[in-house]
Amino acid sequence: MQIIPENKKWSLKEIIVMSAIGVAFAPLYMAWIQVWALSTGIFGPIGLDIVFGFWFVVSPICAYIFRKPGAALVSEWIAAVVQIPLGSPSGAWLIVTGLVQGLGAEVPFALSRYKNFKLPILMLSGVGAAIASFIYNWFRFGYAGMSPTLLLTMIAIRLISGALLAGVLGKGIADSLAATGVLASFPLGKEWRAKRSQTIREQIKG
Repeated sequence: MQIIPENKKWSLKEIIVMSAIGVAFAPLYMAWIQVWALSTGIFGPIGLDIVFGFWFVVSPICAYIFRKPGAALVSEWIAAVVQIPLGSPSGAWLIVTGLVQGLGAEVPFALSRYKNFKLPILMLSGVGAAIASFIYNWFRFGYAGMSPTLLLTMIAIRLISGALLAGVLGKGIADSLAATGVLASFPLGKEWRAKRSQTIREQIKG
């Protein structure tokens, strides 16, 4: 069972909490640079693509929690922009980077008319962000000069990374938060409460 809010407008509480989640992921995104460095040291050029998906994870998390238009886009953009004053080596480029990745992550939810927030859509959100980021990196970093084999390998790995590290991991993180009860007033929290009530009723009947 999925709980989809009929009112697509954002409440002030939702905006504040969604923004707070975006801000919270900024230092995590910064820390992930060390994982990127380690992965690149081990796997070479494809090391970046192996771990890239984590840099999209806040998008499916917020979309899954709030189920409102713009959740994936705005949360990713906030997480990116907040890294600038934290000293990210990417600097002001993150203003564009966050927007591009957030847009890519938002597309699958928009195509479902914000009515489907199951795992496959969350994984597609990560894939969408991966595609958008790859196109962006193509122009920014001159991917056209790389060999076709390497490029195909890079995009394939980044798509998988997006699906797993953003989609699957994002759902796991959001579900873990919902299980604590802290999201009780948001769609995901209400869905968890409904599932628990159903389970209790079934146990009583059984």
